[in-house]
Amino acid sequence: MKTVNHWIGGKSVEGTSGTYGPVTDPATGAVTTRVAFAGVEEVDAAVAAAKEAYATWRTSSLATRTSVLFAYRALLDARREELARLITAEHGKVHADALGEVARGLEIVELACGITTQLKGELSTEVSGRVDVAAIRQPLGVVAGITPFNFPAMVPMWMFPLAIACGNTFVLKPSEKDPSAAIRLAELAAEAGLPDGVLNVVNGDRTAVDRLLEHPDVAAVSFVGSTPIARHIHATASAHGKRVQALGGAKNHMLVLPDADLDAAADAAVSAAYGSAGERCMAISAVVAVGGTGDELVARIRERAEKIKVGPGDDPASEMGPLITAAHRDKVASYVRGAAAQGAEVVLDGTGLTVPGYEDGHWIGISLLDKVPVTADAYRDEIFGPVLCVLRAETYEEGLALINASPWGNGTAIFTRDGGAARRFQLEVEAGMVGVNVPIPVPVGYHSFGGWKASLFGDHHVYGNDGVHFYTRGKVITTRWPDPADGGVDLGFPSHR
Repeated sequence: MKTVNHWIGGKSVEGTSGTYGPVTDPATGAVTTRVAFAGVEEVDAAVAAAKEAYATWRTSSLATRTSVLFAYRALLDARREELARLITAEHGKVHADALGEVARGLEIVELACGITTQLKGELSTEVSGRVDVAAIRQPLGVVAGITPFNFPAMVPMWMFPLAIACGNTFVLKPSEKDPSAAIRLAELAAEAGLPDGVLNVVNGDRTAVDRLLEHPDVAAVSFVGSTPIARHIHATASAHGKRVQALGGAKNHMLVLPDADLDAAADAAVSAAYGSAGERCMAISAVVAVGGTGDELVARIRERAEKIKVGPGDDPASEMGPLITAAHRDKVASYVRGAAAQGAEVVLDGTGLTVPGYEDGHWIGISLLDKVPVTADAYRDEIFGPVLCVLRAETYEEGLALINASPWGNGTAIFTRDGGAARRFQLEVEAGMVGVNVPIPVPVGYHSFGGWKASLFGDHHVYGNDGVHFYTRGKVITTRWPDPADGGVDLGFPSHR
């Protein structure tokens, strides 16, 4: 059986804790790999390697850093197919979706390649007689990233390329459910010329996470995952004096106004709700149909959803793969099975799906719930599966109020032909990312990704300018080179005049 070990100091390191976790092929249900779980000793070794590397990496020239990142970008581009296959084998998403994940991660590597402009400082000359003031940004030190199972390559690439481009060194703790992609990313970074210890990977569970959160040599922590864990990460790391960005869960709404193109809205709802089997923090999981659009919209969604081909991710005919684990599959199914008793109308029930030849896989089909009450568990909870809830609202105002009442504020969308309504929505809705006739408004790499309310803990979003600011800290330097004739003592407060 394949074993995934840690990557510390530029080489593969076997675990010493003696604890391993299973990695399952979601399409077959078979355990294909075991992953070494780090104890405190392995985490400390990774942080020590990063700390040692920081001493020289922080003073490396921007040209040195970007040359490594350009080489890294070329290697990742050449290995797209390989990385996508690793993702599909352990996560289960279809190959095309896995390729898309790699492409979106590459956007951030490309952003990091241009770090020279992102780190340009500011200079004000002659703020007073022969006095200049400069503002610069410097790296933090050793920083850590804790990433989820649903994007095992993309989310790590949201973090470490910018962090190391800024001069930090990095310790990554990927999901133990699909760790191979993260290790391969580290191997390719070393092949690109990244010095030993600049990027380290430790696998494991809460033991590894908690050690990173409390380790005195870790300056900052980035996290993407569920809201309860994000809250724990933020509280614990902050209590230990660390800078934290912790992205939590979501219940993303799509508001469909009566003037919307219903075919376009139905296409978007199906694509955004069921892509990657709904295991996306930016999935549309609730459609709010305004006015008399509900019945017709639900009919068009159903027509499209029933045609989706569910199967193993490595089958080119498959449009949607299995869920990550059998336990998660069963949890998702419970929301559908309990929906009718809580007042929803079950239009499509995918809980009985099986795939011939893959009977032991973690399968669940498309589910569509209509007229869902806001009190139903299927609406109140983040399901993280292929279940779409449709709610009804009489007016724009009612629909907006429903969305803004959600405890989450990750992403949202409006479908309309009315520019005034769209402008009003983007200003009034309480969410960090908004789409206008765009169902999954994930920003491009040179903007920043992040939500509001219980979808984000901390002040900074990931990547873009926020990412650069998160991984650096500002310093202002006031300089005066006095004339030899100057002198004397002045105890007054400097006024720059």
